[in-house]
Amino acid sequence: MRIAVVGAGLGGVAAAVGLHRQGHEVTLFERGAELREKGTGIVVMPNGLRALDDLGLAEDVRRRVMHATSGGLRDRHGRPLLIADLAQVEQGIGTPAMIDRAELHRALRAPLPPDLVRTATPVERLQPDPTGVTVISDGAPVARADAVIAADGSGSRLRAQLFPGHPGLRRTGRMDLRGMLPRPPGLAPDLLLSQLVDRRNGAMFGLFPVGEDRLYWFTDSLLHGPPPGAEEARREMLSLMADWHPLVTALIGATPPEDIYVDPIARLAEPLPSFAVDRIALLGDAAHAMSPDLGQGSSQAFEDAAVLTRHLSGAGPADAVERLLRYDAERRPRANRMMLGAARQSRLTSRTGISAWLRDLSLRAVPSRLATRQIATLWHV
Repeated sequence: MRIAVVGAGLGGVAAAVGLHRQGHEVTLFERGAELREKGTGIVVMPNGLRALDDLGLAEDVRRRVMHATSGGLRDRHGRPLLIADLAQVEQGIGTPAMIDRAELHRALRAPLPPDLVRTATPVERLQPDPTGVTVISDGAPVARADAVIAADGSGSRLRAQLFPGHPGLRRTGRMDLRGMLPRPPGLAPDLLLSQLVDRRNGAMFGLFPVGEDRLYWFTDSLLHGPPPGAEEARREMLSLMADWHPLVTALIGATPPEDIYVDPIARLAEPLPSFAVDRIALLGDAAHAMSPDLGQGSSQAFEDAAVLTRHLSGAGPADAVERLLRYDAERRPRANRMMLGAARQSRLTSRTGISAWLRDLSLRAVPSRLATRQIATLWHV
């Protein structure tokens, strides 16, 4: 089949590679002038790694798995709330991989022949008919396809075309600030793979290793008005977290502003009724944009790509509609559960006042073996 993939983010690239390897005639459209990803680190959960295994793309990523003895939730001073035995979790279901986002993108796109990529081509709409789909860019047709995979991100223009009555994205009222920096010498491992929460204001700080010599950190806090610039956001977080564990402010303060990224957190206001409409399928954030609380955004996109590739294996133009409906039937219930689960996790960790005090009290009462089981449940999805 002739398949157009719109959007060259992580999920779109993975899908394009998988479909190309199945023998389909793939064209990958990207609005940017080049194929690249910017940002900080990214967590690929065990289920995401399994999806990349199915696509034959996991070899480089699996070298970045995070071997740690413990991790979980802590209070703002670093004292344990819910700590799991990650070595035991790793033995049972595996462990996440932490990788630089740009490095991951380069690894995923490496098998894709350059002549299949059309950069600087913003796809503004699709024009389906009974025999195929015309891809429109800058008001003119640029391709004809038997099927189209819309992977154009959380603000997807193509999703809005397919579901004009859907409310689209909704901001959660929270801000994501994140950065990467060289790993300082003598860093105690206690806070790695941990998330610190503050019951006074619902703020959060997380810390993950990237290889042997770098650290990725993120914060999650209330957002009042439009998101500030990196330098202003950093000053705000340094003030907000001044009495946290000293490592928190040390790492935020040591990160150059050019290596800090600020985003308002948003998710789909409600689940989509379908991930496929005739010959068009949605993938990744275009289909199920979720808050980052479970770390499942990229992993769910990789699952989309793997399932889509499997269902389109051996398919011809006449099979497109039926095969995409199979993809929808398999992926939509699971991805939507994950989206709602991320929203629940956000409500849990951002609690304030008496409900947050009760949360912390309850978490501290959970035995280690049950904490390990809970972490395993989050990862084994």
